[in-house]
Amino acid sequence: MSEPVLELRDITRFYPQGPAALHVLRDCSLKIHAGETVALIGPSGSGKSTLLHSAGLLERPNSGEVLVMGQNTAALDDAGRTALRRKTIGFVYQFHHLLPEFSALENVALPQMIAGVKRSRAELRAWELLEKVGLGNRADHRPGQLSGGEQQRTALARALANDPKLLIADEPTGNLDPATADHAFEVLQNLVASQGLALLMATHNHDLAAKMSRTVEIRDGILAE
Repeated sequence: MSEPVLELRDITRFYPQGPAALHVLRDCSLKIHAGETVALIGPSGSGKSTLLHSAGLLERPNSGEVLVMGQNTAALDDAGRTALRRKTIGFVYQFHHLLPEFSALENVALPQMIAGVKRSRAELRAWELLEKVGLGNRADHRPGQLSGGEQQRTALARALANDPKLLIADEPTGNLDPATADHAFEVLQNLVASQGLALLMATHNHDLAAKMSRTVEIRDGILAE
């Protein structure tokens, strides 16, 4: 089997609390390969978001190693982590965080332009991605003119704009009604399959988790299949 897109090795994360420490993650290990979809479940406060932030290079663990595409990120400085994150990781959150003053097309083009892609090329790829998520005819609409499901699909297109290898999703359907959530998740699954991405998705929806390659559970900071 090829090397994992994401590998976590004995990740521990704690926060000082006076003379003691609050342990959020305890020796968490995980491997995810291309084309694999992994559901992360667990009760509120169990460490799901902290695990996603560590996996996505948004924060450093106190100990352990995070490998992305085989590269050990432990020795990277902040600039190196940012560059690797921008190149290889896409993020989708429960709340879409679209820029309200820009159209759907502009929201998807912007991350590419920040990465140095020319505007004309960025807008062409943005339109292609919006077509893939069923929003080609809504490309010129601003977020306030889109439904909740359309906004989330726009956010998904934006997460894929820089052609990542790993997609990290934190409750991406948690703010949607069941029918809209099912549709958004179906679009997500199709994109992951067609582009050979690795997906790590935190969710409280066990029906959606059952449709993924496998499920891991975090409880009291401990991760288990």
